[in-house]
Amino acid sequence: MSKDIDEIEFTIFDTETTGLDPRVGDRIIELAAIRFKGENKIAIFESLVNPEYPVSLGAFNVNKISREMLMNAPKPEEVIPKFLNFVQGSCLSCYNADFDLGFLNNELRILGLAQIKNSPVVDLLKIARVTLPGLERYALWYVAESLGIKIKQEHRALSDVELTLGVFYKLKEIIKAKGKVGLEVFNAE
Repeated sequence: MSKDIDEIEFTIFDTETTGLDPRVGDRIIELAAIRFKGENKIAIFESLVNPEYPVSLGAFNVNKISREMLMNAPKPEEVIPKFLNFVQGSCLSCYNADFDLGFLNNELRILGLAQIKNSPVVDLLKIARVTLPGLERYALWYVAESLGIKIKQEHRALSDVELTLGVFYKLKEIIKAKGKVGLEVFNAE
């Protein structure tokens, strides 16, 4: 795609979950996204999600989302379609797409909806590994810190999306400085 990257609408999204593996029943409990074009934020999506599935102690220790917080939250069948409407027509992006997209596709499967398979998804973790070779680690907070972003990772969906957006902008600057301008800016392979 030769279109200038700043003319493409992106949606960066993040999930918080009951655990680490949707194959054993873990579910999304928080979903957030920022839709933007260039440097302009267009809209923000944020919702807790009550999957009626217990939050593991390990997940709670990371995201601090309790069962009580989820009791009155909307169910997946309400949140997921709203999210799909929110992202429609944009290029999806996240940090560690295998994790977030895996959970999103699991929710889509449970709801009997089409999974996201053939749409381009920009995985900023993969891009960070290629663009910033030799880092000691590639956790979101560490990459952000190495790029001079001084925001603490909260492990809540919207704050992690904000942090990922900062990483997106910094990586885009580095790669554009090499002369790439279109979506190929984020071709990590």
